[in-house]
Amino acid sequence: MKRLPILLALLSSLLLAENFLKALQDNGITVKENNQSITIKREKNPLCTPQNLHPESLFGGAYAGKGVADVCKKTFVTHVGVLQPMQLAKGVSTVGEVEVLQHIKNTAAQPDKYILVDARTPPWYQQMTIPTAVNIPFNAIEYDEDIYEDDFQTEKEFQSYIASYQRLFALLNIKQSHKGLDFSHAKTALIFCNGSWCSQSPNAIRSLINMGYPSNKLLWYRGGLQDWLIYDFTVDKK
Repeated sequence: MKRLPILLALLSSLLLAENFLKALQDNGITVKENNQSITIKREKNPLCTPQNLHPESLFGGAYAGKGVADVCKKTFVTHVGVLQPMQLAKGVSTVGEVEVLQHIKNTAAQPDKYILVDARTPPWYQQMTIPTAVNIPFNAIEYDEDIYEDDFQTEKEFQSYIASYQRLFALLNIKQSHKGLDFSHAKTALIFCNGSWCSQSPNAIRSLINMGYPSNKLLWYRGGLQDWLIYDFTVDKK
């Protein structure tokens, strides 16, 4: 009988957690970006209701039956890139959409401790991104304390290299000292790219780890922008 109160308490906590997750997705979160308020939530079309969606309609001949309104269906490219594993690197947590929402809330409350990173190259980022995401292209994550001006063909290339890693350090709160790089106050960074087939965010994470970034401060949204769009979450078009 002693187990009954424990089981009831566990069930109650699970129900509370489920209600919280549902509310987080249904109501979304509101944050400020460029002095404007942005509400990030699932933007459900009124036609996409449970009454119109049932097993046969969800898994029809084209994964959605003819009775499902076009606005409720998603079409996307799958034969591209290389599928990434669920576990990218030791210590790096793989997350989903709810964790991204929570991370955005954390970033809004404590921008000195959290950051949402779009690791894609600028043309992808400029087309659309997850609101509040900062663009740090995977191919711009580069730093080597043994690289000098003579290693570059022009002064312009050298200055561009310096500006790139200084921006990286400022965004992620990495400090330079006579002992090397100091990650003691580095931000918890949630990093994403196009989708589970995209290698840009994995490359960004591996580059940061090779630099010395603590893996426990790196989160990876494997589904990326493709999954974000599949679930009708708000996007930011630059």
